[in-house]
Amino acid sequence: MGAGESEEFHDYSIEIQGRYRTIRAVISFLFRLLSRVEIQGLESIPDKGPYLLLTNHLHLLDSPALMMAFPYRAHVFAADKRRNHWFYGPLFRSLDAIWVRRGEVDRAALRRALAVLAGGGILGLAPEGTRSKTGAMQQGHGGAAYMAFRTGARLVPVVITGQEKIFPYLRRLRRATVHVTFGPAFDPPLTADPRKASGAEIRAFTDEIMYRLAALLPPEYRGVYADVAEKRPNLLAQAATGSQGS
Repeated sequence: MGAGESEEFHDYSIEIQGRYRTIRAVISFLFRLLSRVEIQGLESIPDKGPYLLLTNHLHLLDSPALMMAFPYRAHVFAADKRRNHWFYGPLFRSLDAIWVRRGEVDRAALRRALAVLAGGGILGLAPEGTRSKTGAMQQGHGGAAYMAFRTGARLVPVVITGQEKIFPYLRRLRRATVHVTFGPAFDPPLTADPRKASGAEIRAFTDEIMYRLAALLPPEYRGVYADVAEKRPNLLAQAATGSQGS
């Protein structure tokens, strides 16, 4: 990168950061005006990357809610169809979003995501891939597990609930309560060759990721991971302890 390109990139970075701070301030103000906000587990968040910030995918307000609660700037995946949306376009551009073409294997997006982690960045994504139509968790996909194996990056779970009630409550002149809960960071398991983790290893670790999210959620939001008490009782105990200590 030449001197001119370096200056141009620096100016672009400053512009993105400034846009992000402005949009985050506006979103935080609106959330706290239109709803009650409760945030737990901030002490669990590492102050530097690389790590994957993993969340449930419940509503269109998930990304703004996470932006309000998370104290650092994270790169996120965003559907390419939202690139020119009046609200989500500027929001995702302020996060320097990785635009993804849905319905196909987008290798360019994957390479950029791996580069974010390799460079010590923070990458936010929802392992479910698409927004839940039932309000409860869906089956997780293996992308987060794959990237964690490939890079060795830590993972930080966060769940958000109540954002789906904001607009229905406002129609009744009430304010919903939005809960954002961060769980403890954890590492991908050791394998013989992390860069070539098997399909079975990726599936097993995906289940672990999803159960960690489910343990942080109220029972009615756990969906296909409602058996967390049976499959991962230790995670439920850990989540309860963390909640009491917040």
